[in-house]
Amino acid sequence: MLAALCALSISTNVIGQYPGWQQEVSYDMEVVVDTSMHQYSGSMTAVYTNNSPEHLTKVFWHLFFNAFQPGSMMDVRSRSISDPDRRVGSRIVKLPESEWGWQKVATVQVNGKPADFKEDGTILEVVLPKVLKPGKSVTFELNWQAQVPRQIRRSGWMNKEGVEYSMTQWYPKLCEFDHHGWHTNPYIGREFHGIWGDFDVKIHLPQGYGLGATGVQHSTQAALLPNGLPGTVHRYKATNVIDFAWAADPDFIEESIDVDGVTLRLIHQANPDIDSNWTALSEYAAKAMAYINKDVGQYAYPEYTVIQGGDGGMEYPMITLITGERSLRSLVGVTVHEMAHSWFQGMVATNESLHEWMDEGFTSWAESRCMAHLFADPMTPDENPHKWAYTSYIKQHLSGNEEPLITHADHYKTNRAYGVGAYSKGEVLVEQLGAVMGPKMRDEAMRTYFQNWAFKHPGPNDFKREMERASDLELDWYFQYMMHTTDAVDYAVESVVNEDGVVTIELGRRGNMPMPQDVLLTWEDGSHSRVHIPLVMMRGHRPLEEGEVLGMDWPWVDVNYTLEMSAKGRLTSVTLDADGLQADVNRENNTISFDLSRDQESRQAN
Repeated sequence: MLAALCALSISTNVIGQYPGWQQEVSYDMEVVVDTSMHQYSGSMTAVYTNNSPEHLTKVFWHLFFNAFQPGSMMDVRSRSISDPDRRVGSRIVKLPESEWGWQKVATVQVNGKPADFKEDGTILEVVLPKVLKPGKSVTFELNWQAQVPRQIRRSGWMNKEGVEYSMTQWYPKLCEFDHHGWHTNPYIGREFHGIWGDFDVKIHLPQGYGLGATGVQHSTQAALLPNGLPGTVHRYKATNVIDFAWAADPDFIEESIDVDGVTLRLIHQANPDIDSNWTALSEYAAKAMAYINKDVGQYAYPEYTVIQGGDGGMEYPMITLITGERSLRSLVGVTVHEMAHSWFQGMVATNESLHEWMDEGFTSWAESRCMAHLFADPMTPDENPHKWAYTSYIKQHLSGNEEPLITHADHYKTNRAYGVGAYSKGEVLVEQLGAVMGPKMRDEAMRTYFQNWAFKHPGPNDFKREMERASDLELDWYFQYMMHTTDAVDYAVESVVNEDGVVTIELGRRGNMPMPQDVLLTWEDGSHSRVHIPLVMMRGHRPLEEGEVLGMDWPWVDVNYTLEMSAKGRLTSVTLDADGLQADVNRENNTISFDLSRDQESRQAN
């Protein structure tokens, strides 16, 4: 598996990739943790290769722990936004100094020589003594001290369930440089963007700690800690990942299971109140990985770890941290969501700070499908698993507080607008494509998108083009409306006239967003007629279902459309989007029904 992954990483760095290059890095790190002070010392050698066509004079690093201090941007943001995250709120400003988070870089060497550097909150800037030319590499050596913050958001010591260490965003991490330039976003607790890299990490802890981490455990070795007490060095290696996370606790226990050649590890605190749920989780998690492997594409790494920790659920390469004191259904749900991130954040790895909906939204879409598979209800086989996302998005739109998806994750005016946009509208964007290109074709195109863009940091246009190539349709309009505007879909059946053997149906576009329309006519004998109406600007149409009729293309500039067809008797109803694929914000005007006890001539919408 590792050999196959290495071969994949080599091929993706060379061919078939926009813009044709990516930076790369290898980290060799060693940290010694003082659990009495919740501090650690760290040393790192990082080899950074400039595959870009540009000459670099400086390099930037993330120092995430510095966000957990009074007055930091994360602290100010969480206290000034109108709807603060309840996990953060004013907690940072109230931390005693012994519970702050910080990272203090002591020395930086570049190719063996001291280099100038400065810290600016959560960003470290290192000036290169010599220009780093295209195709060349540079070796950094860093030494730093860090204090692990009290667990507040994602990272820290002693979470609300008593897990001692949730170590995420814990080391100086190189910022990404790509065809957009440097990405040096100050950390306020949102999304990430990272360089593909290899990690060799040694973690010194007191004896007795259980540990789970990104990568594969290479060795454990007894060693004395600086205080003279016995300790253990845990060594992990990971290949071609964008980050490295770990968690540790003296009470951790582990179960493992094999899924399609992948070792799936589940690690949690020994606790009789949750042990049975975690045991049951292993089977659900195995089924979930097998399902997503088929539904999206093959998981590329040799292991995946689900570990208790953090403040809810948060994804990292080859590992997720989740809170564990949950009902079984909730435990499965958070695991499936974070696991699905392994495909869209861990392997595809879009810049989720800039295009958060391409990670959270696509992940939520995959999660909804997987959960419907795991908890299929034979009593409601046709229930839409994406209904929650549609409901959430429509409610936010109608509130007047929706913000465009093009908004950077850090800059939404409210947490609510970010959450609904990234998760709900992102999921709707994918699922609603089924109304444009057909659900089956959309599903196939999603698999092709993953296959073609894994390990390549794609953006929205790359995704759009995969959908266009699969459907042979023009989709600029769809992505323009969904990403750059807050316009919504609202179509209505305005009137129906059934006389002299002809049905005349007047349709209206009441919302600002155009969409192709599907019309369902139900006749008195229970039979149906279906008509698909494409948009002119699509330059084509989705595959028609058996017996479905193709209507004339609808120009988006016309808010009205007339459909005429031969009558098959008396009508029971005429309905738009009967399958519910469109996020129509007012479905009450989508149907006109007839009272068959009365003469039937015409009906008009309210």
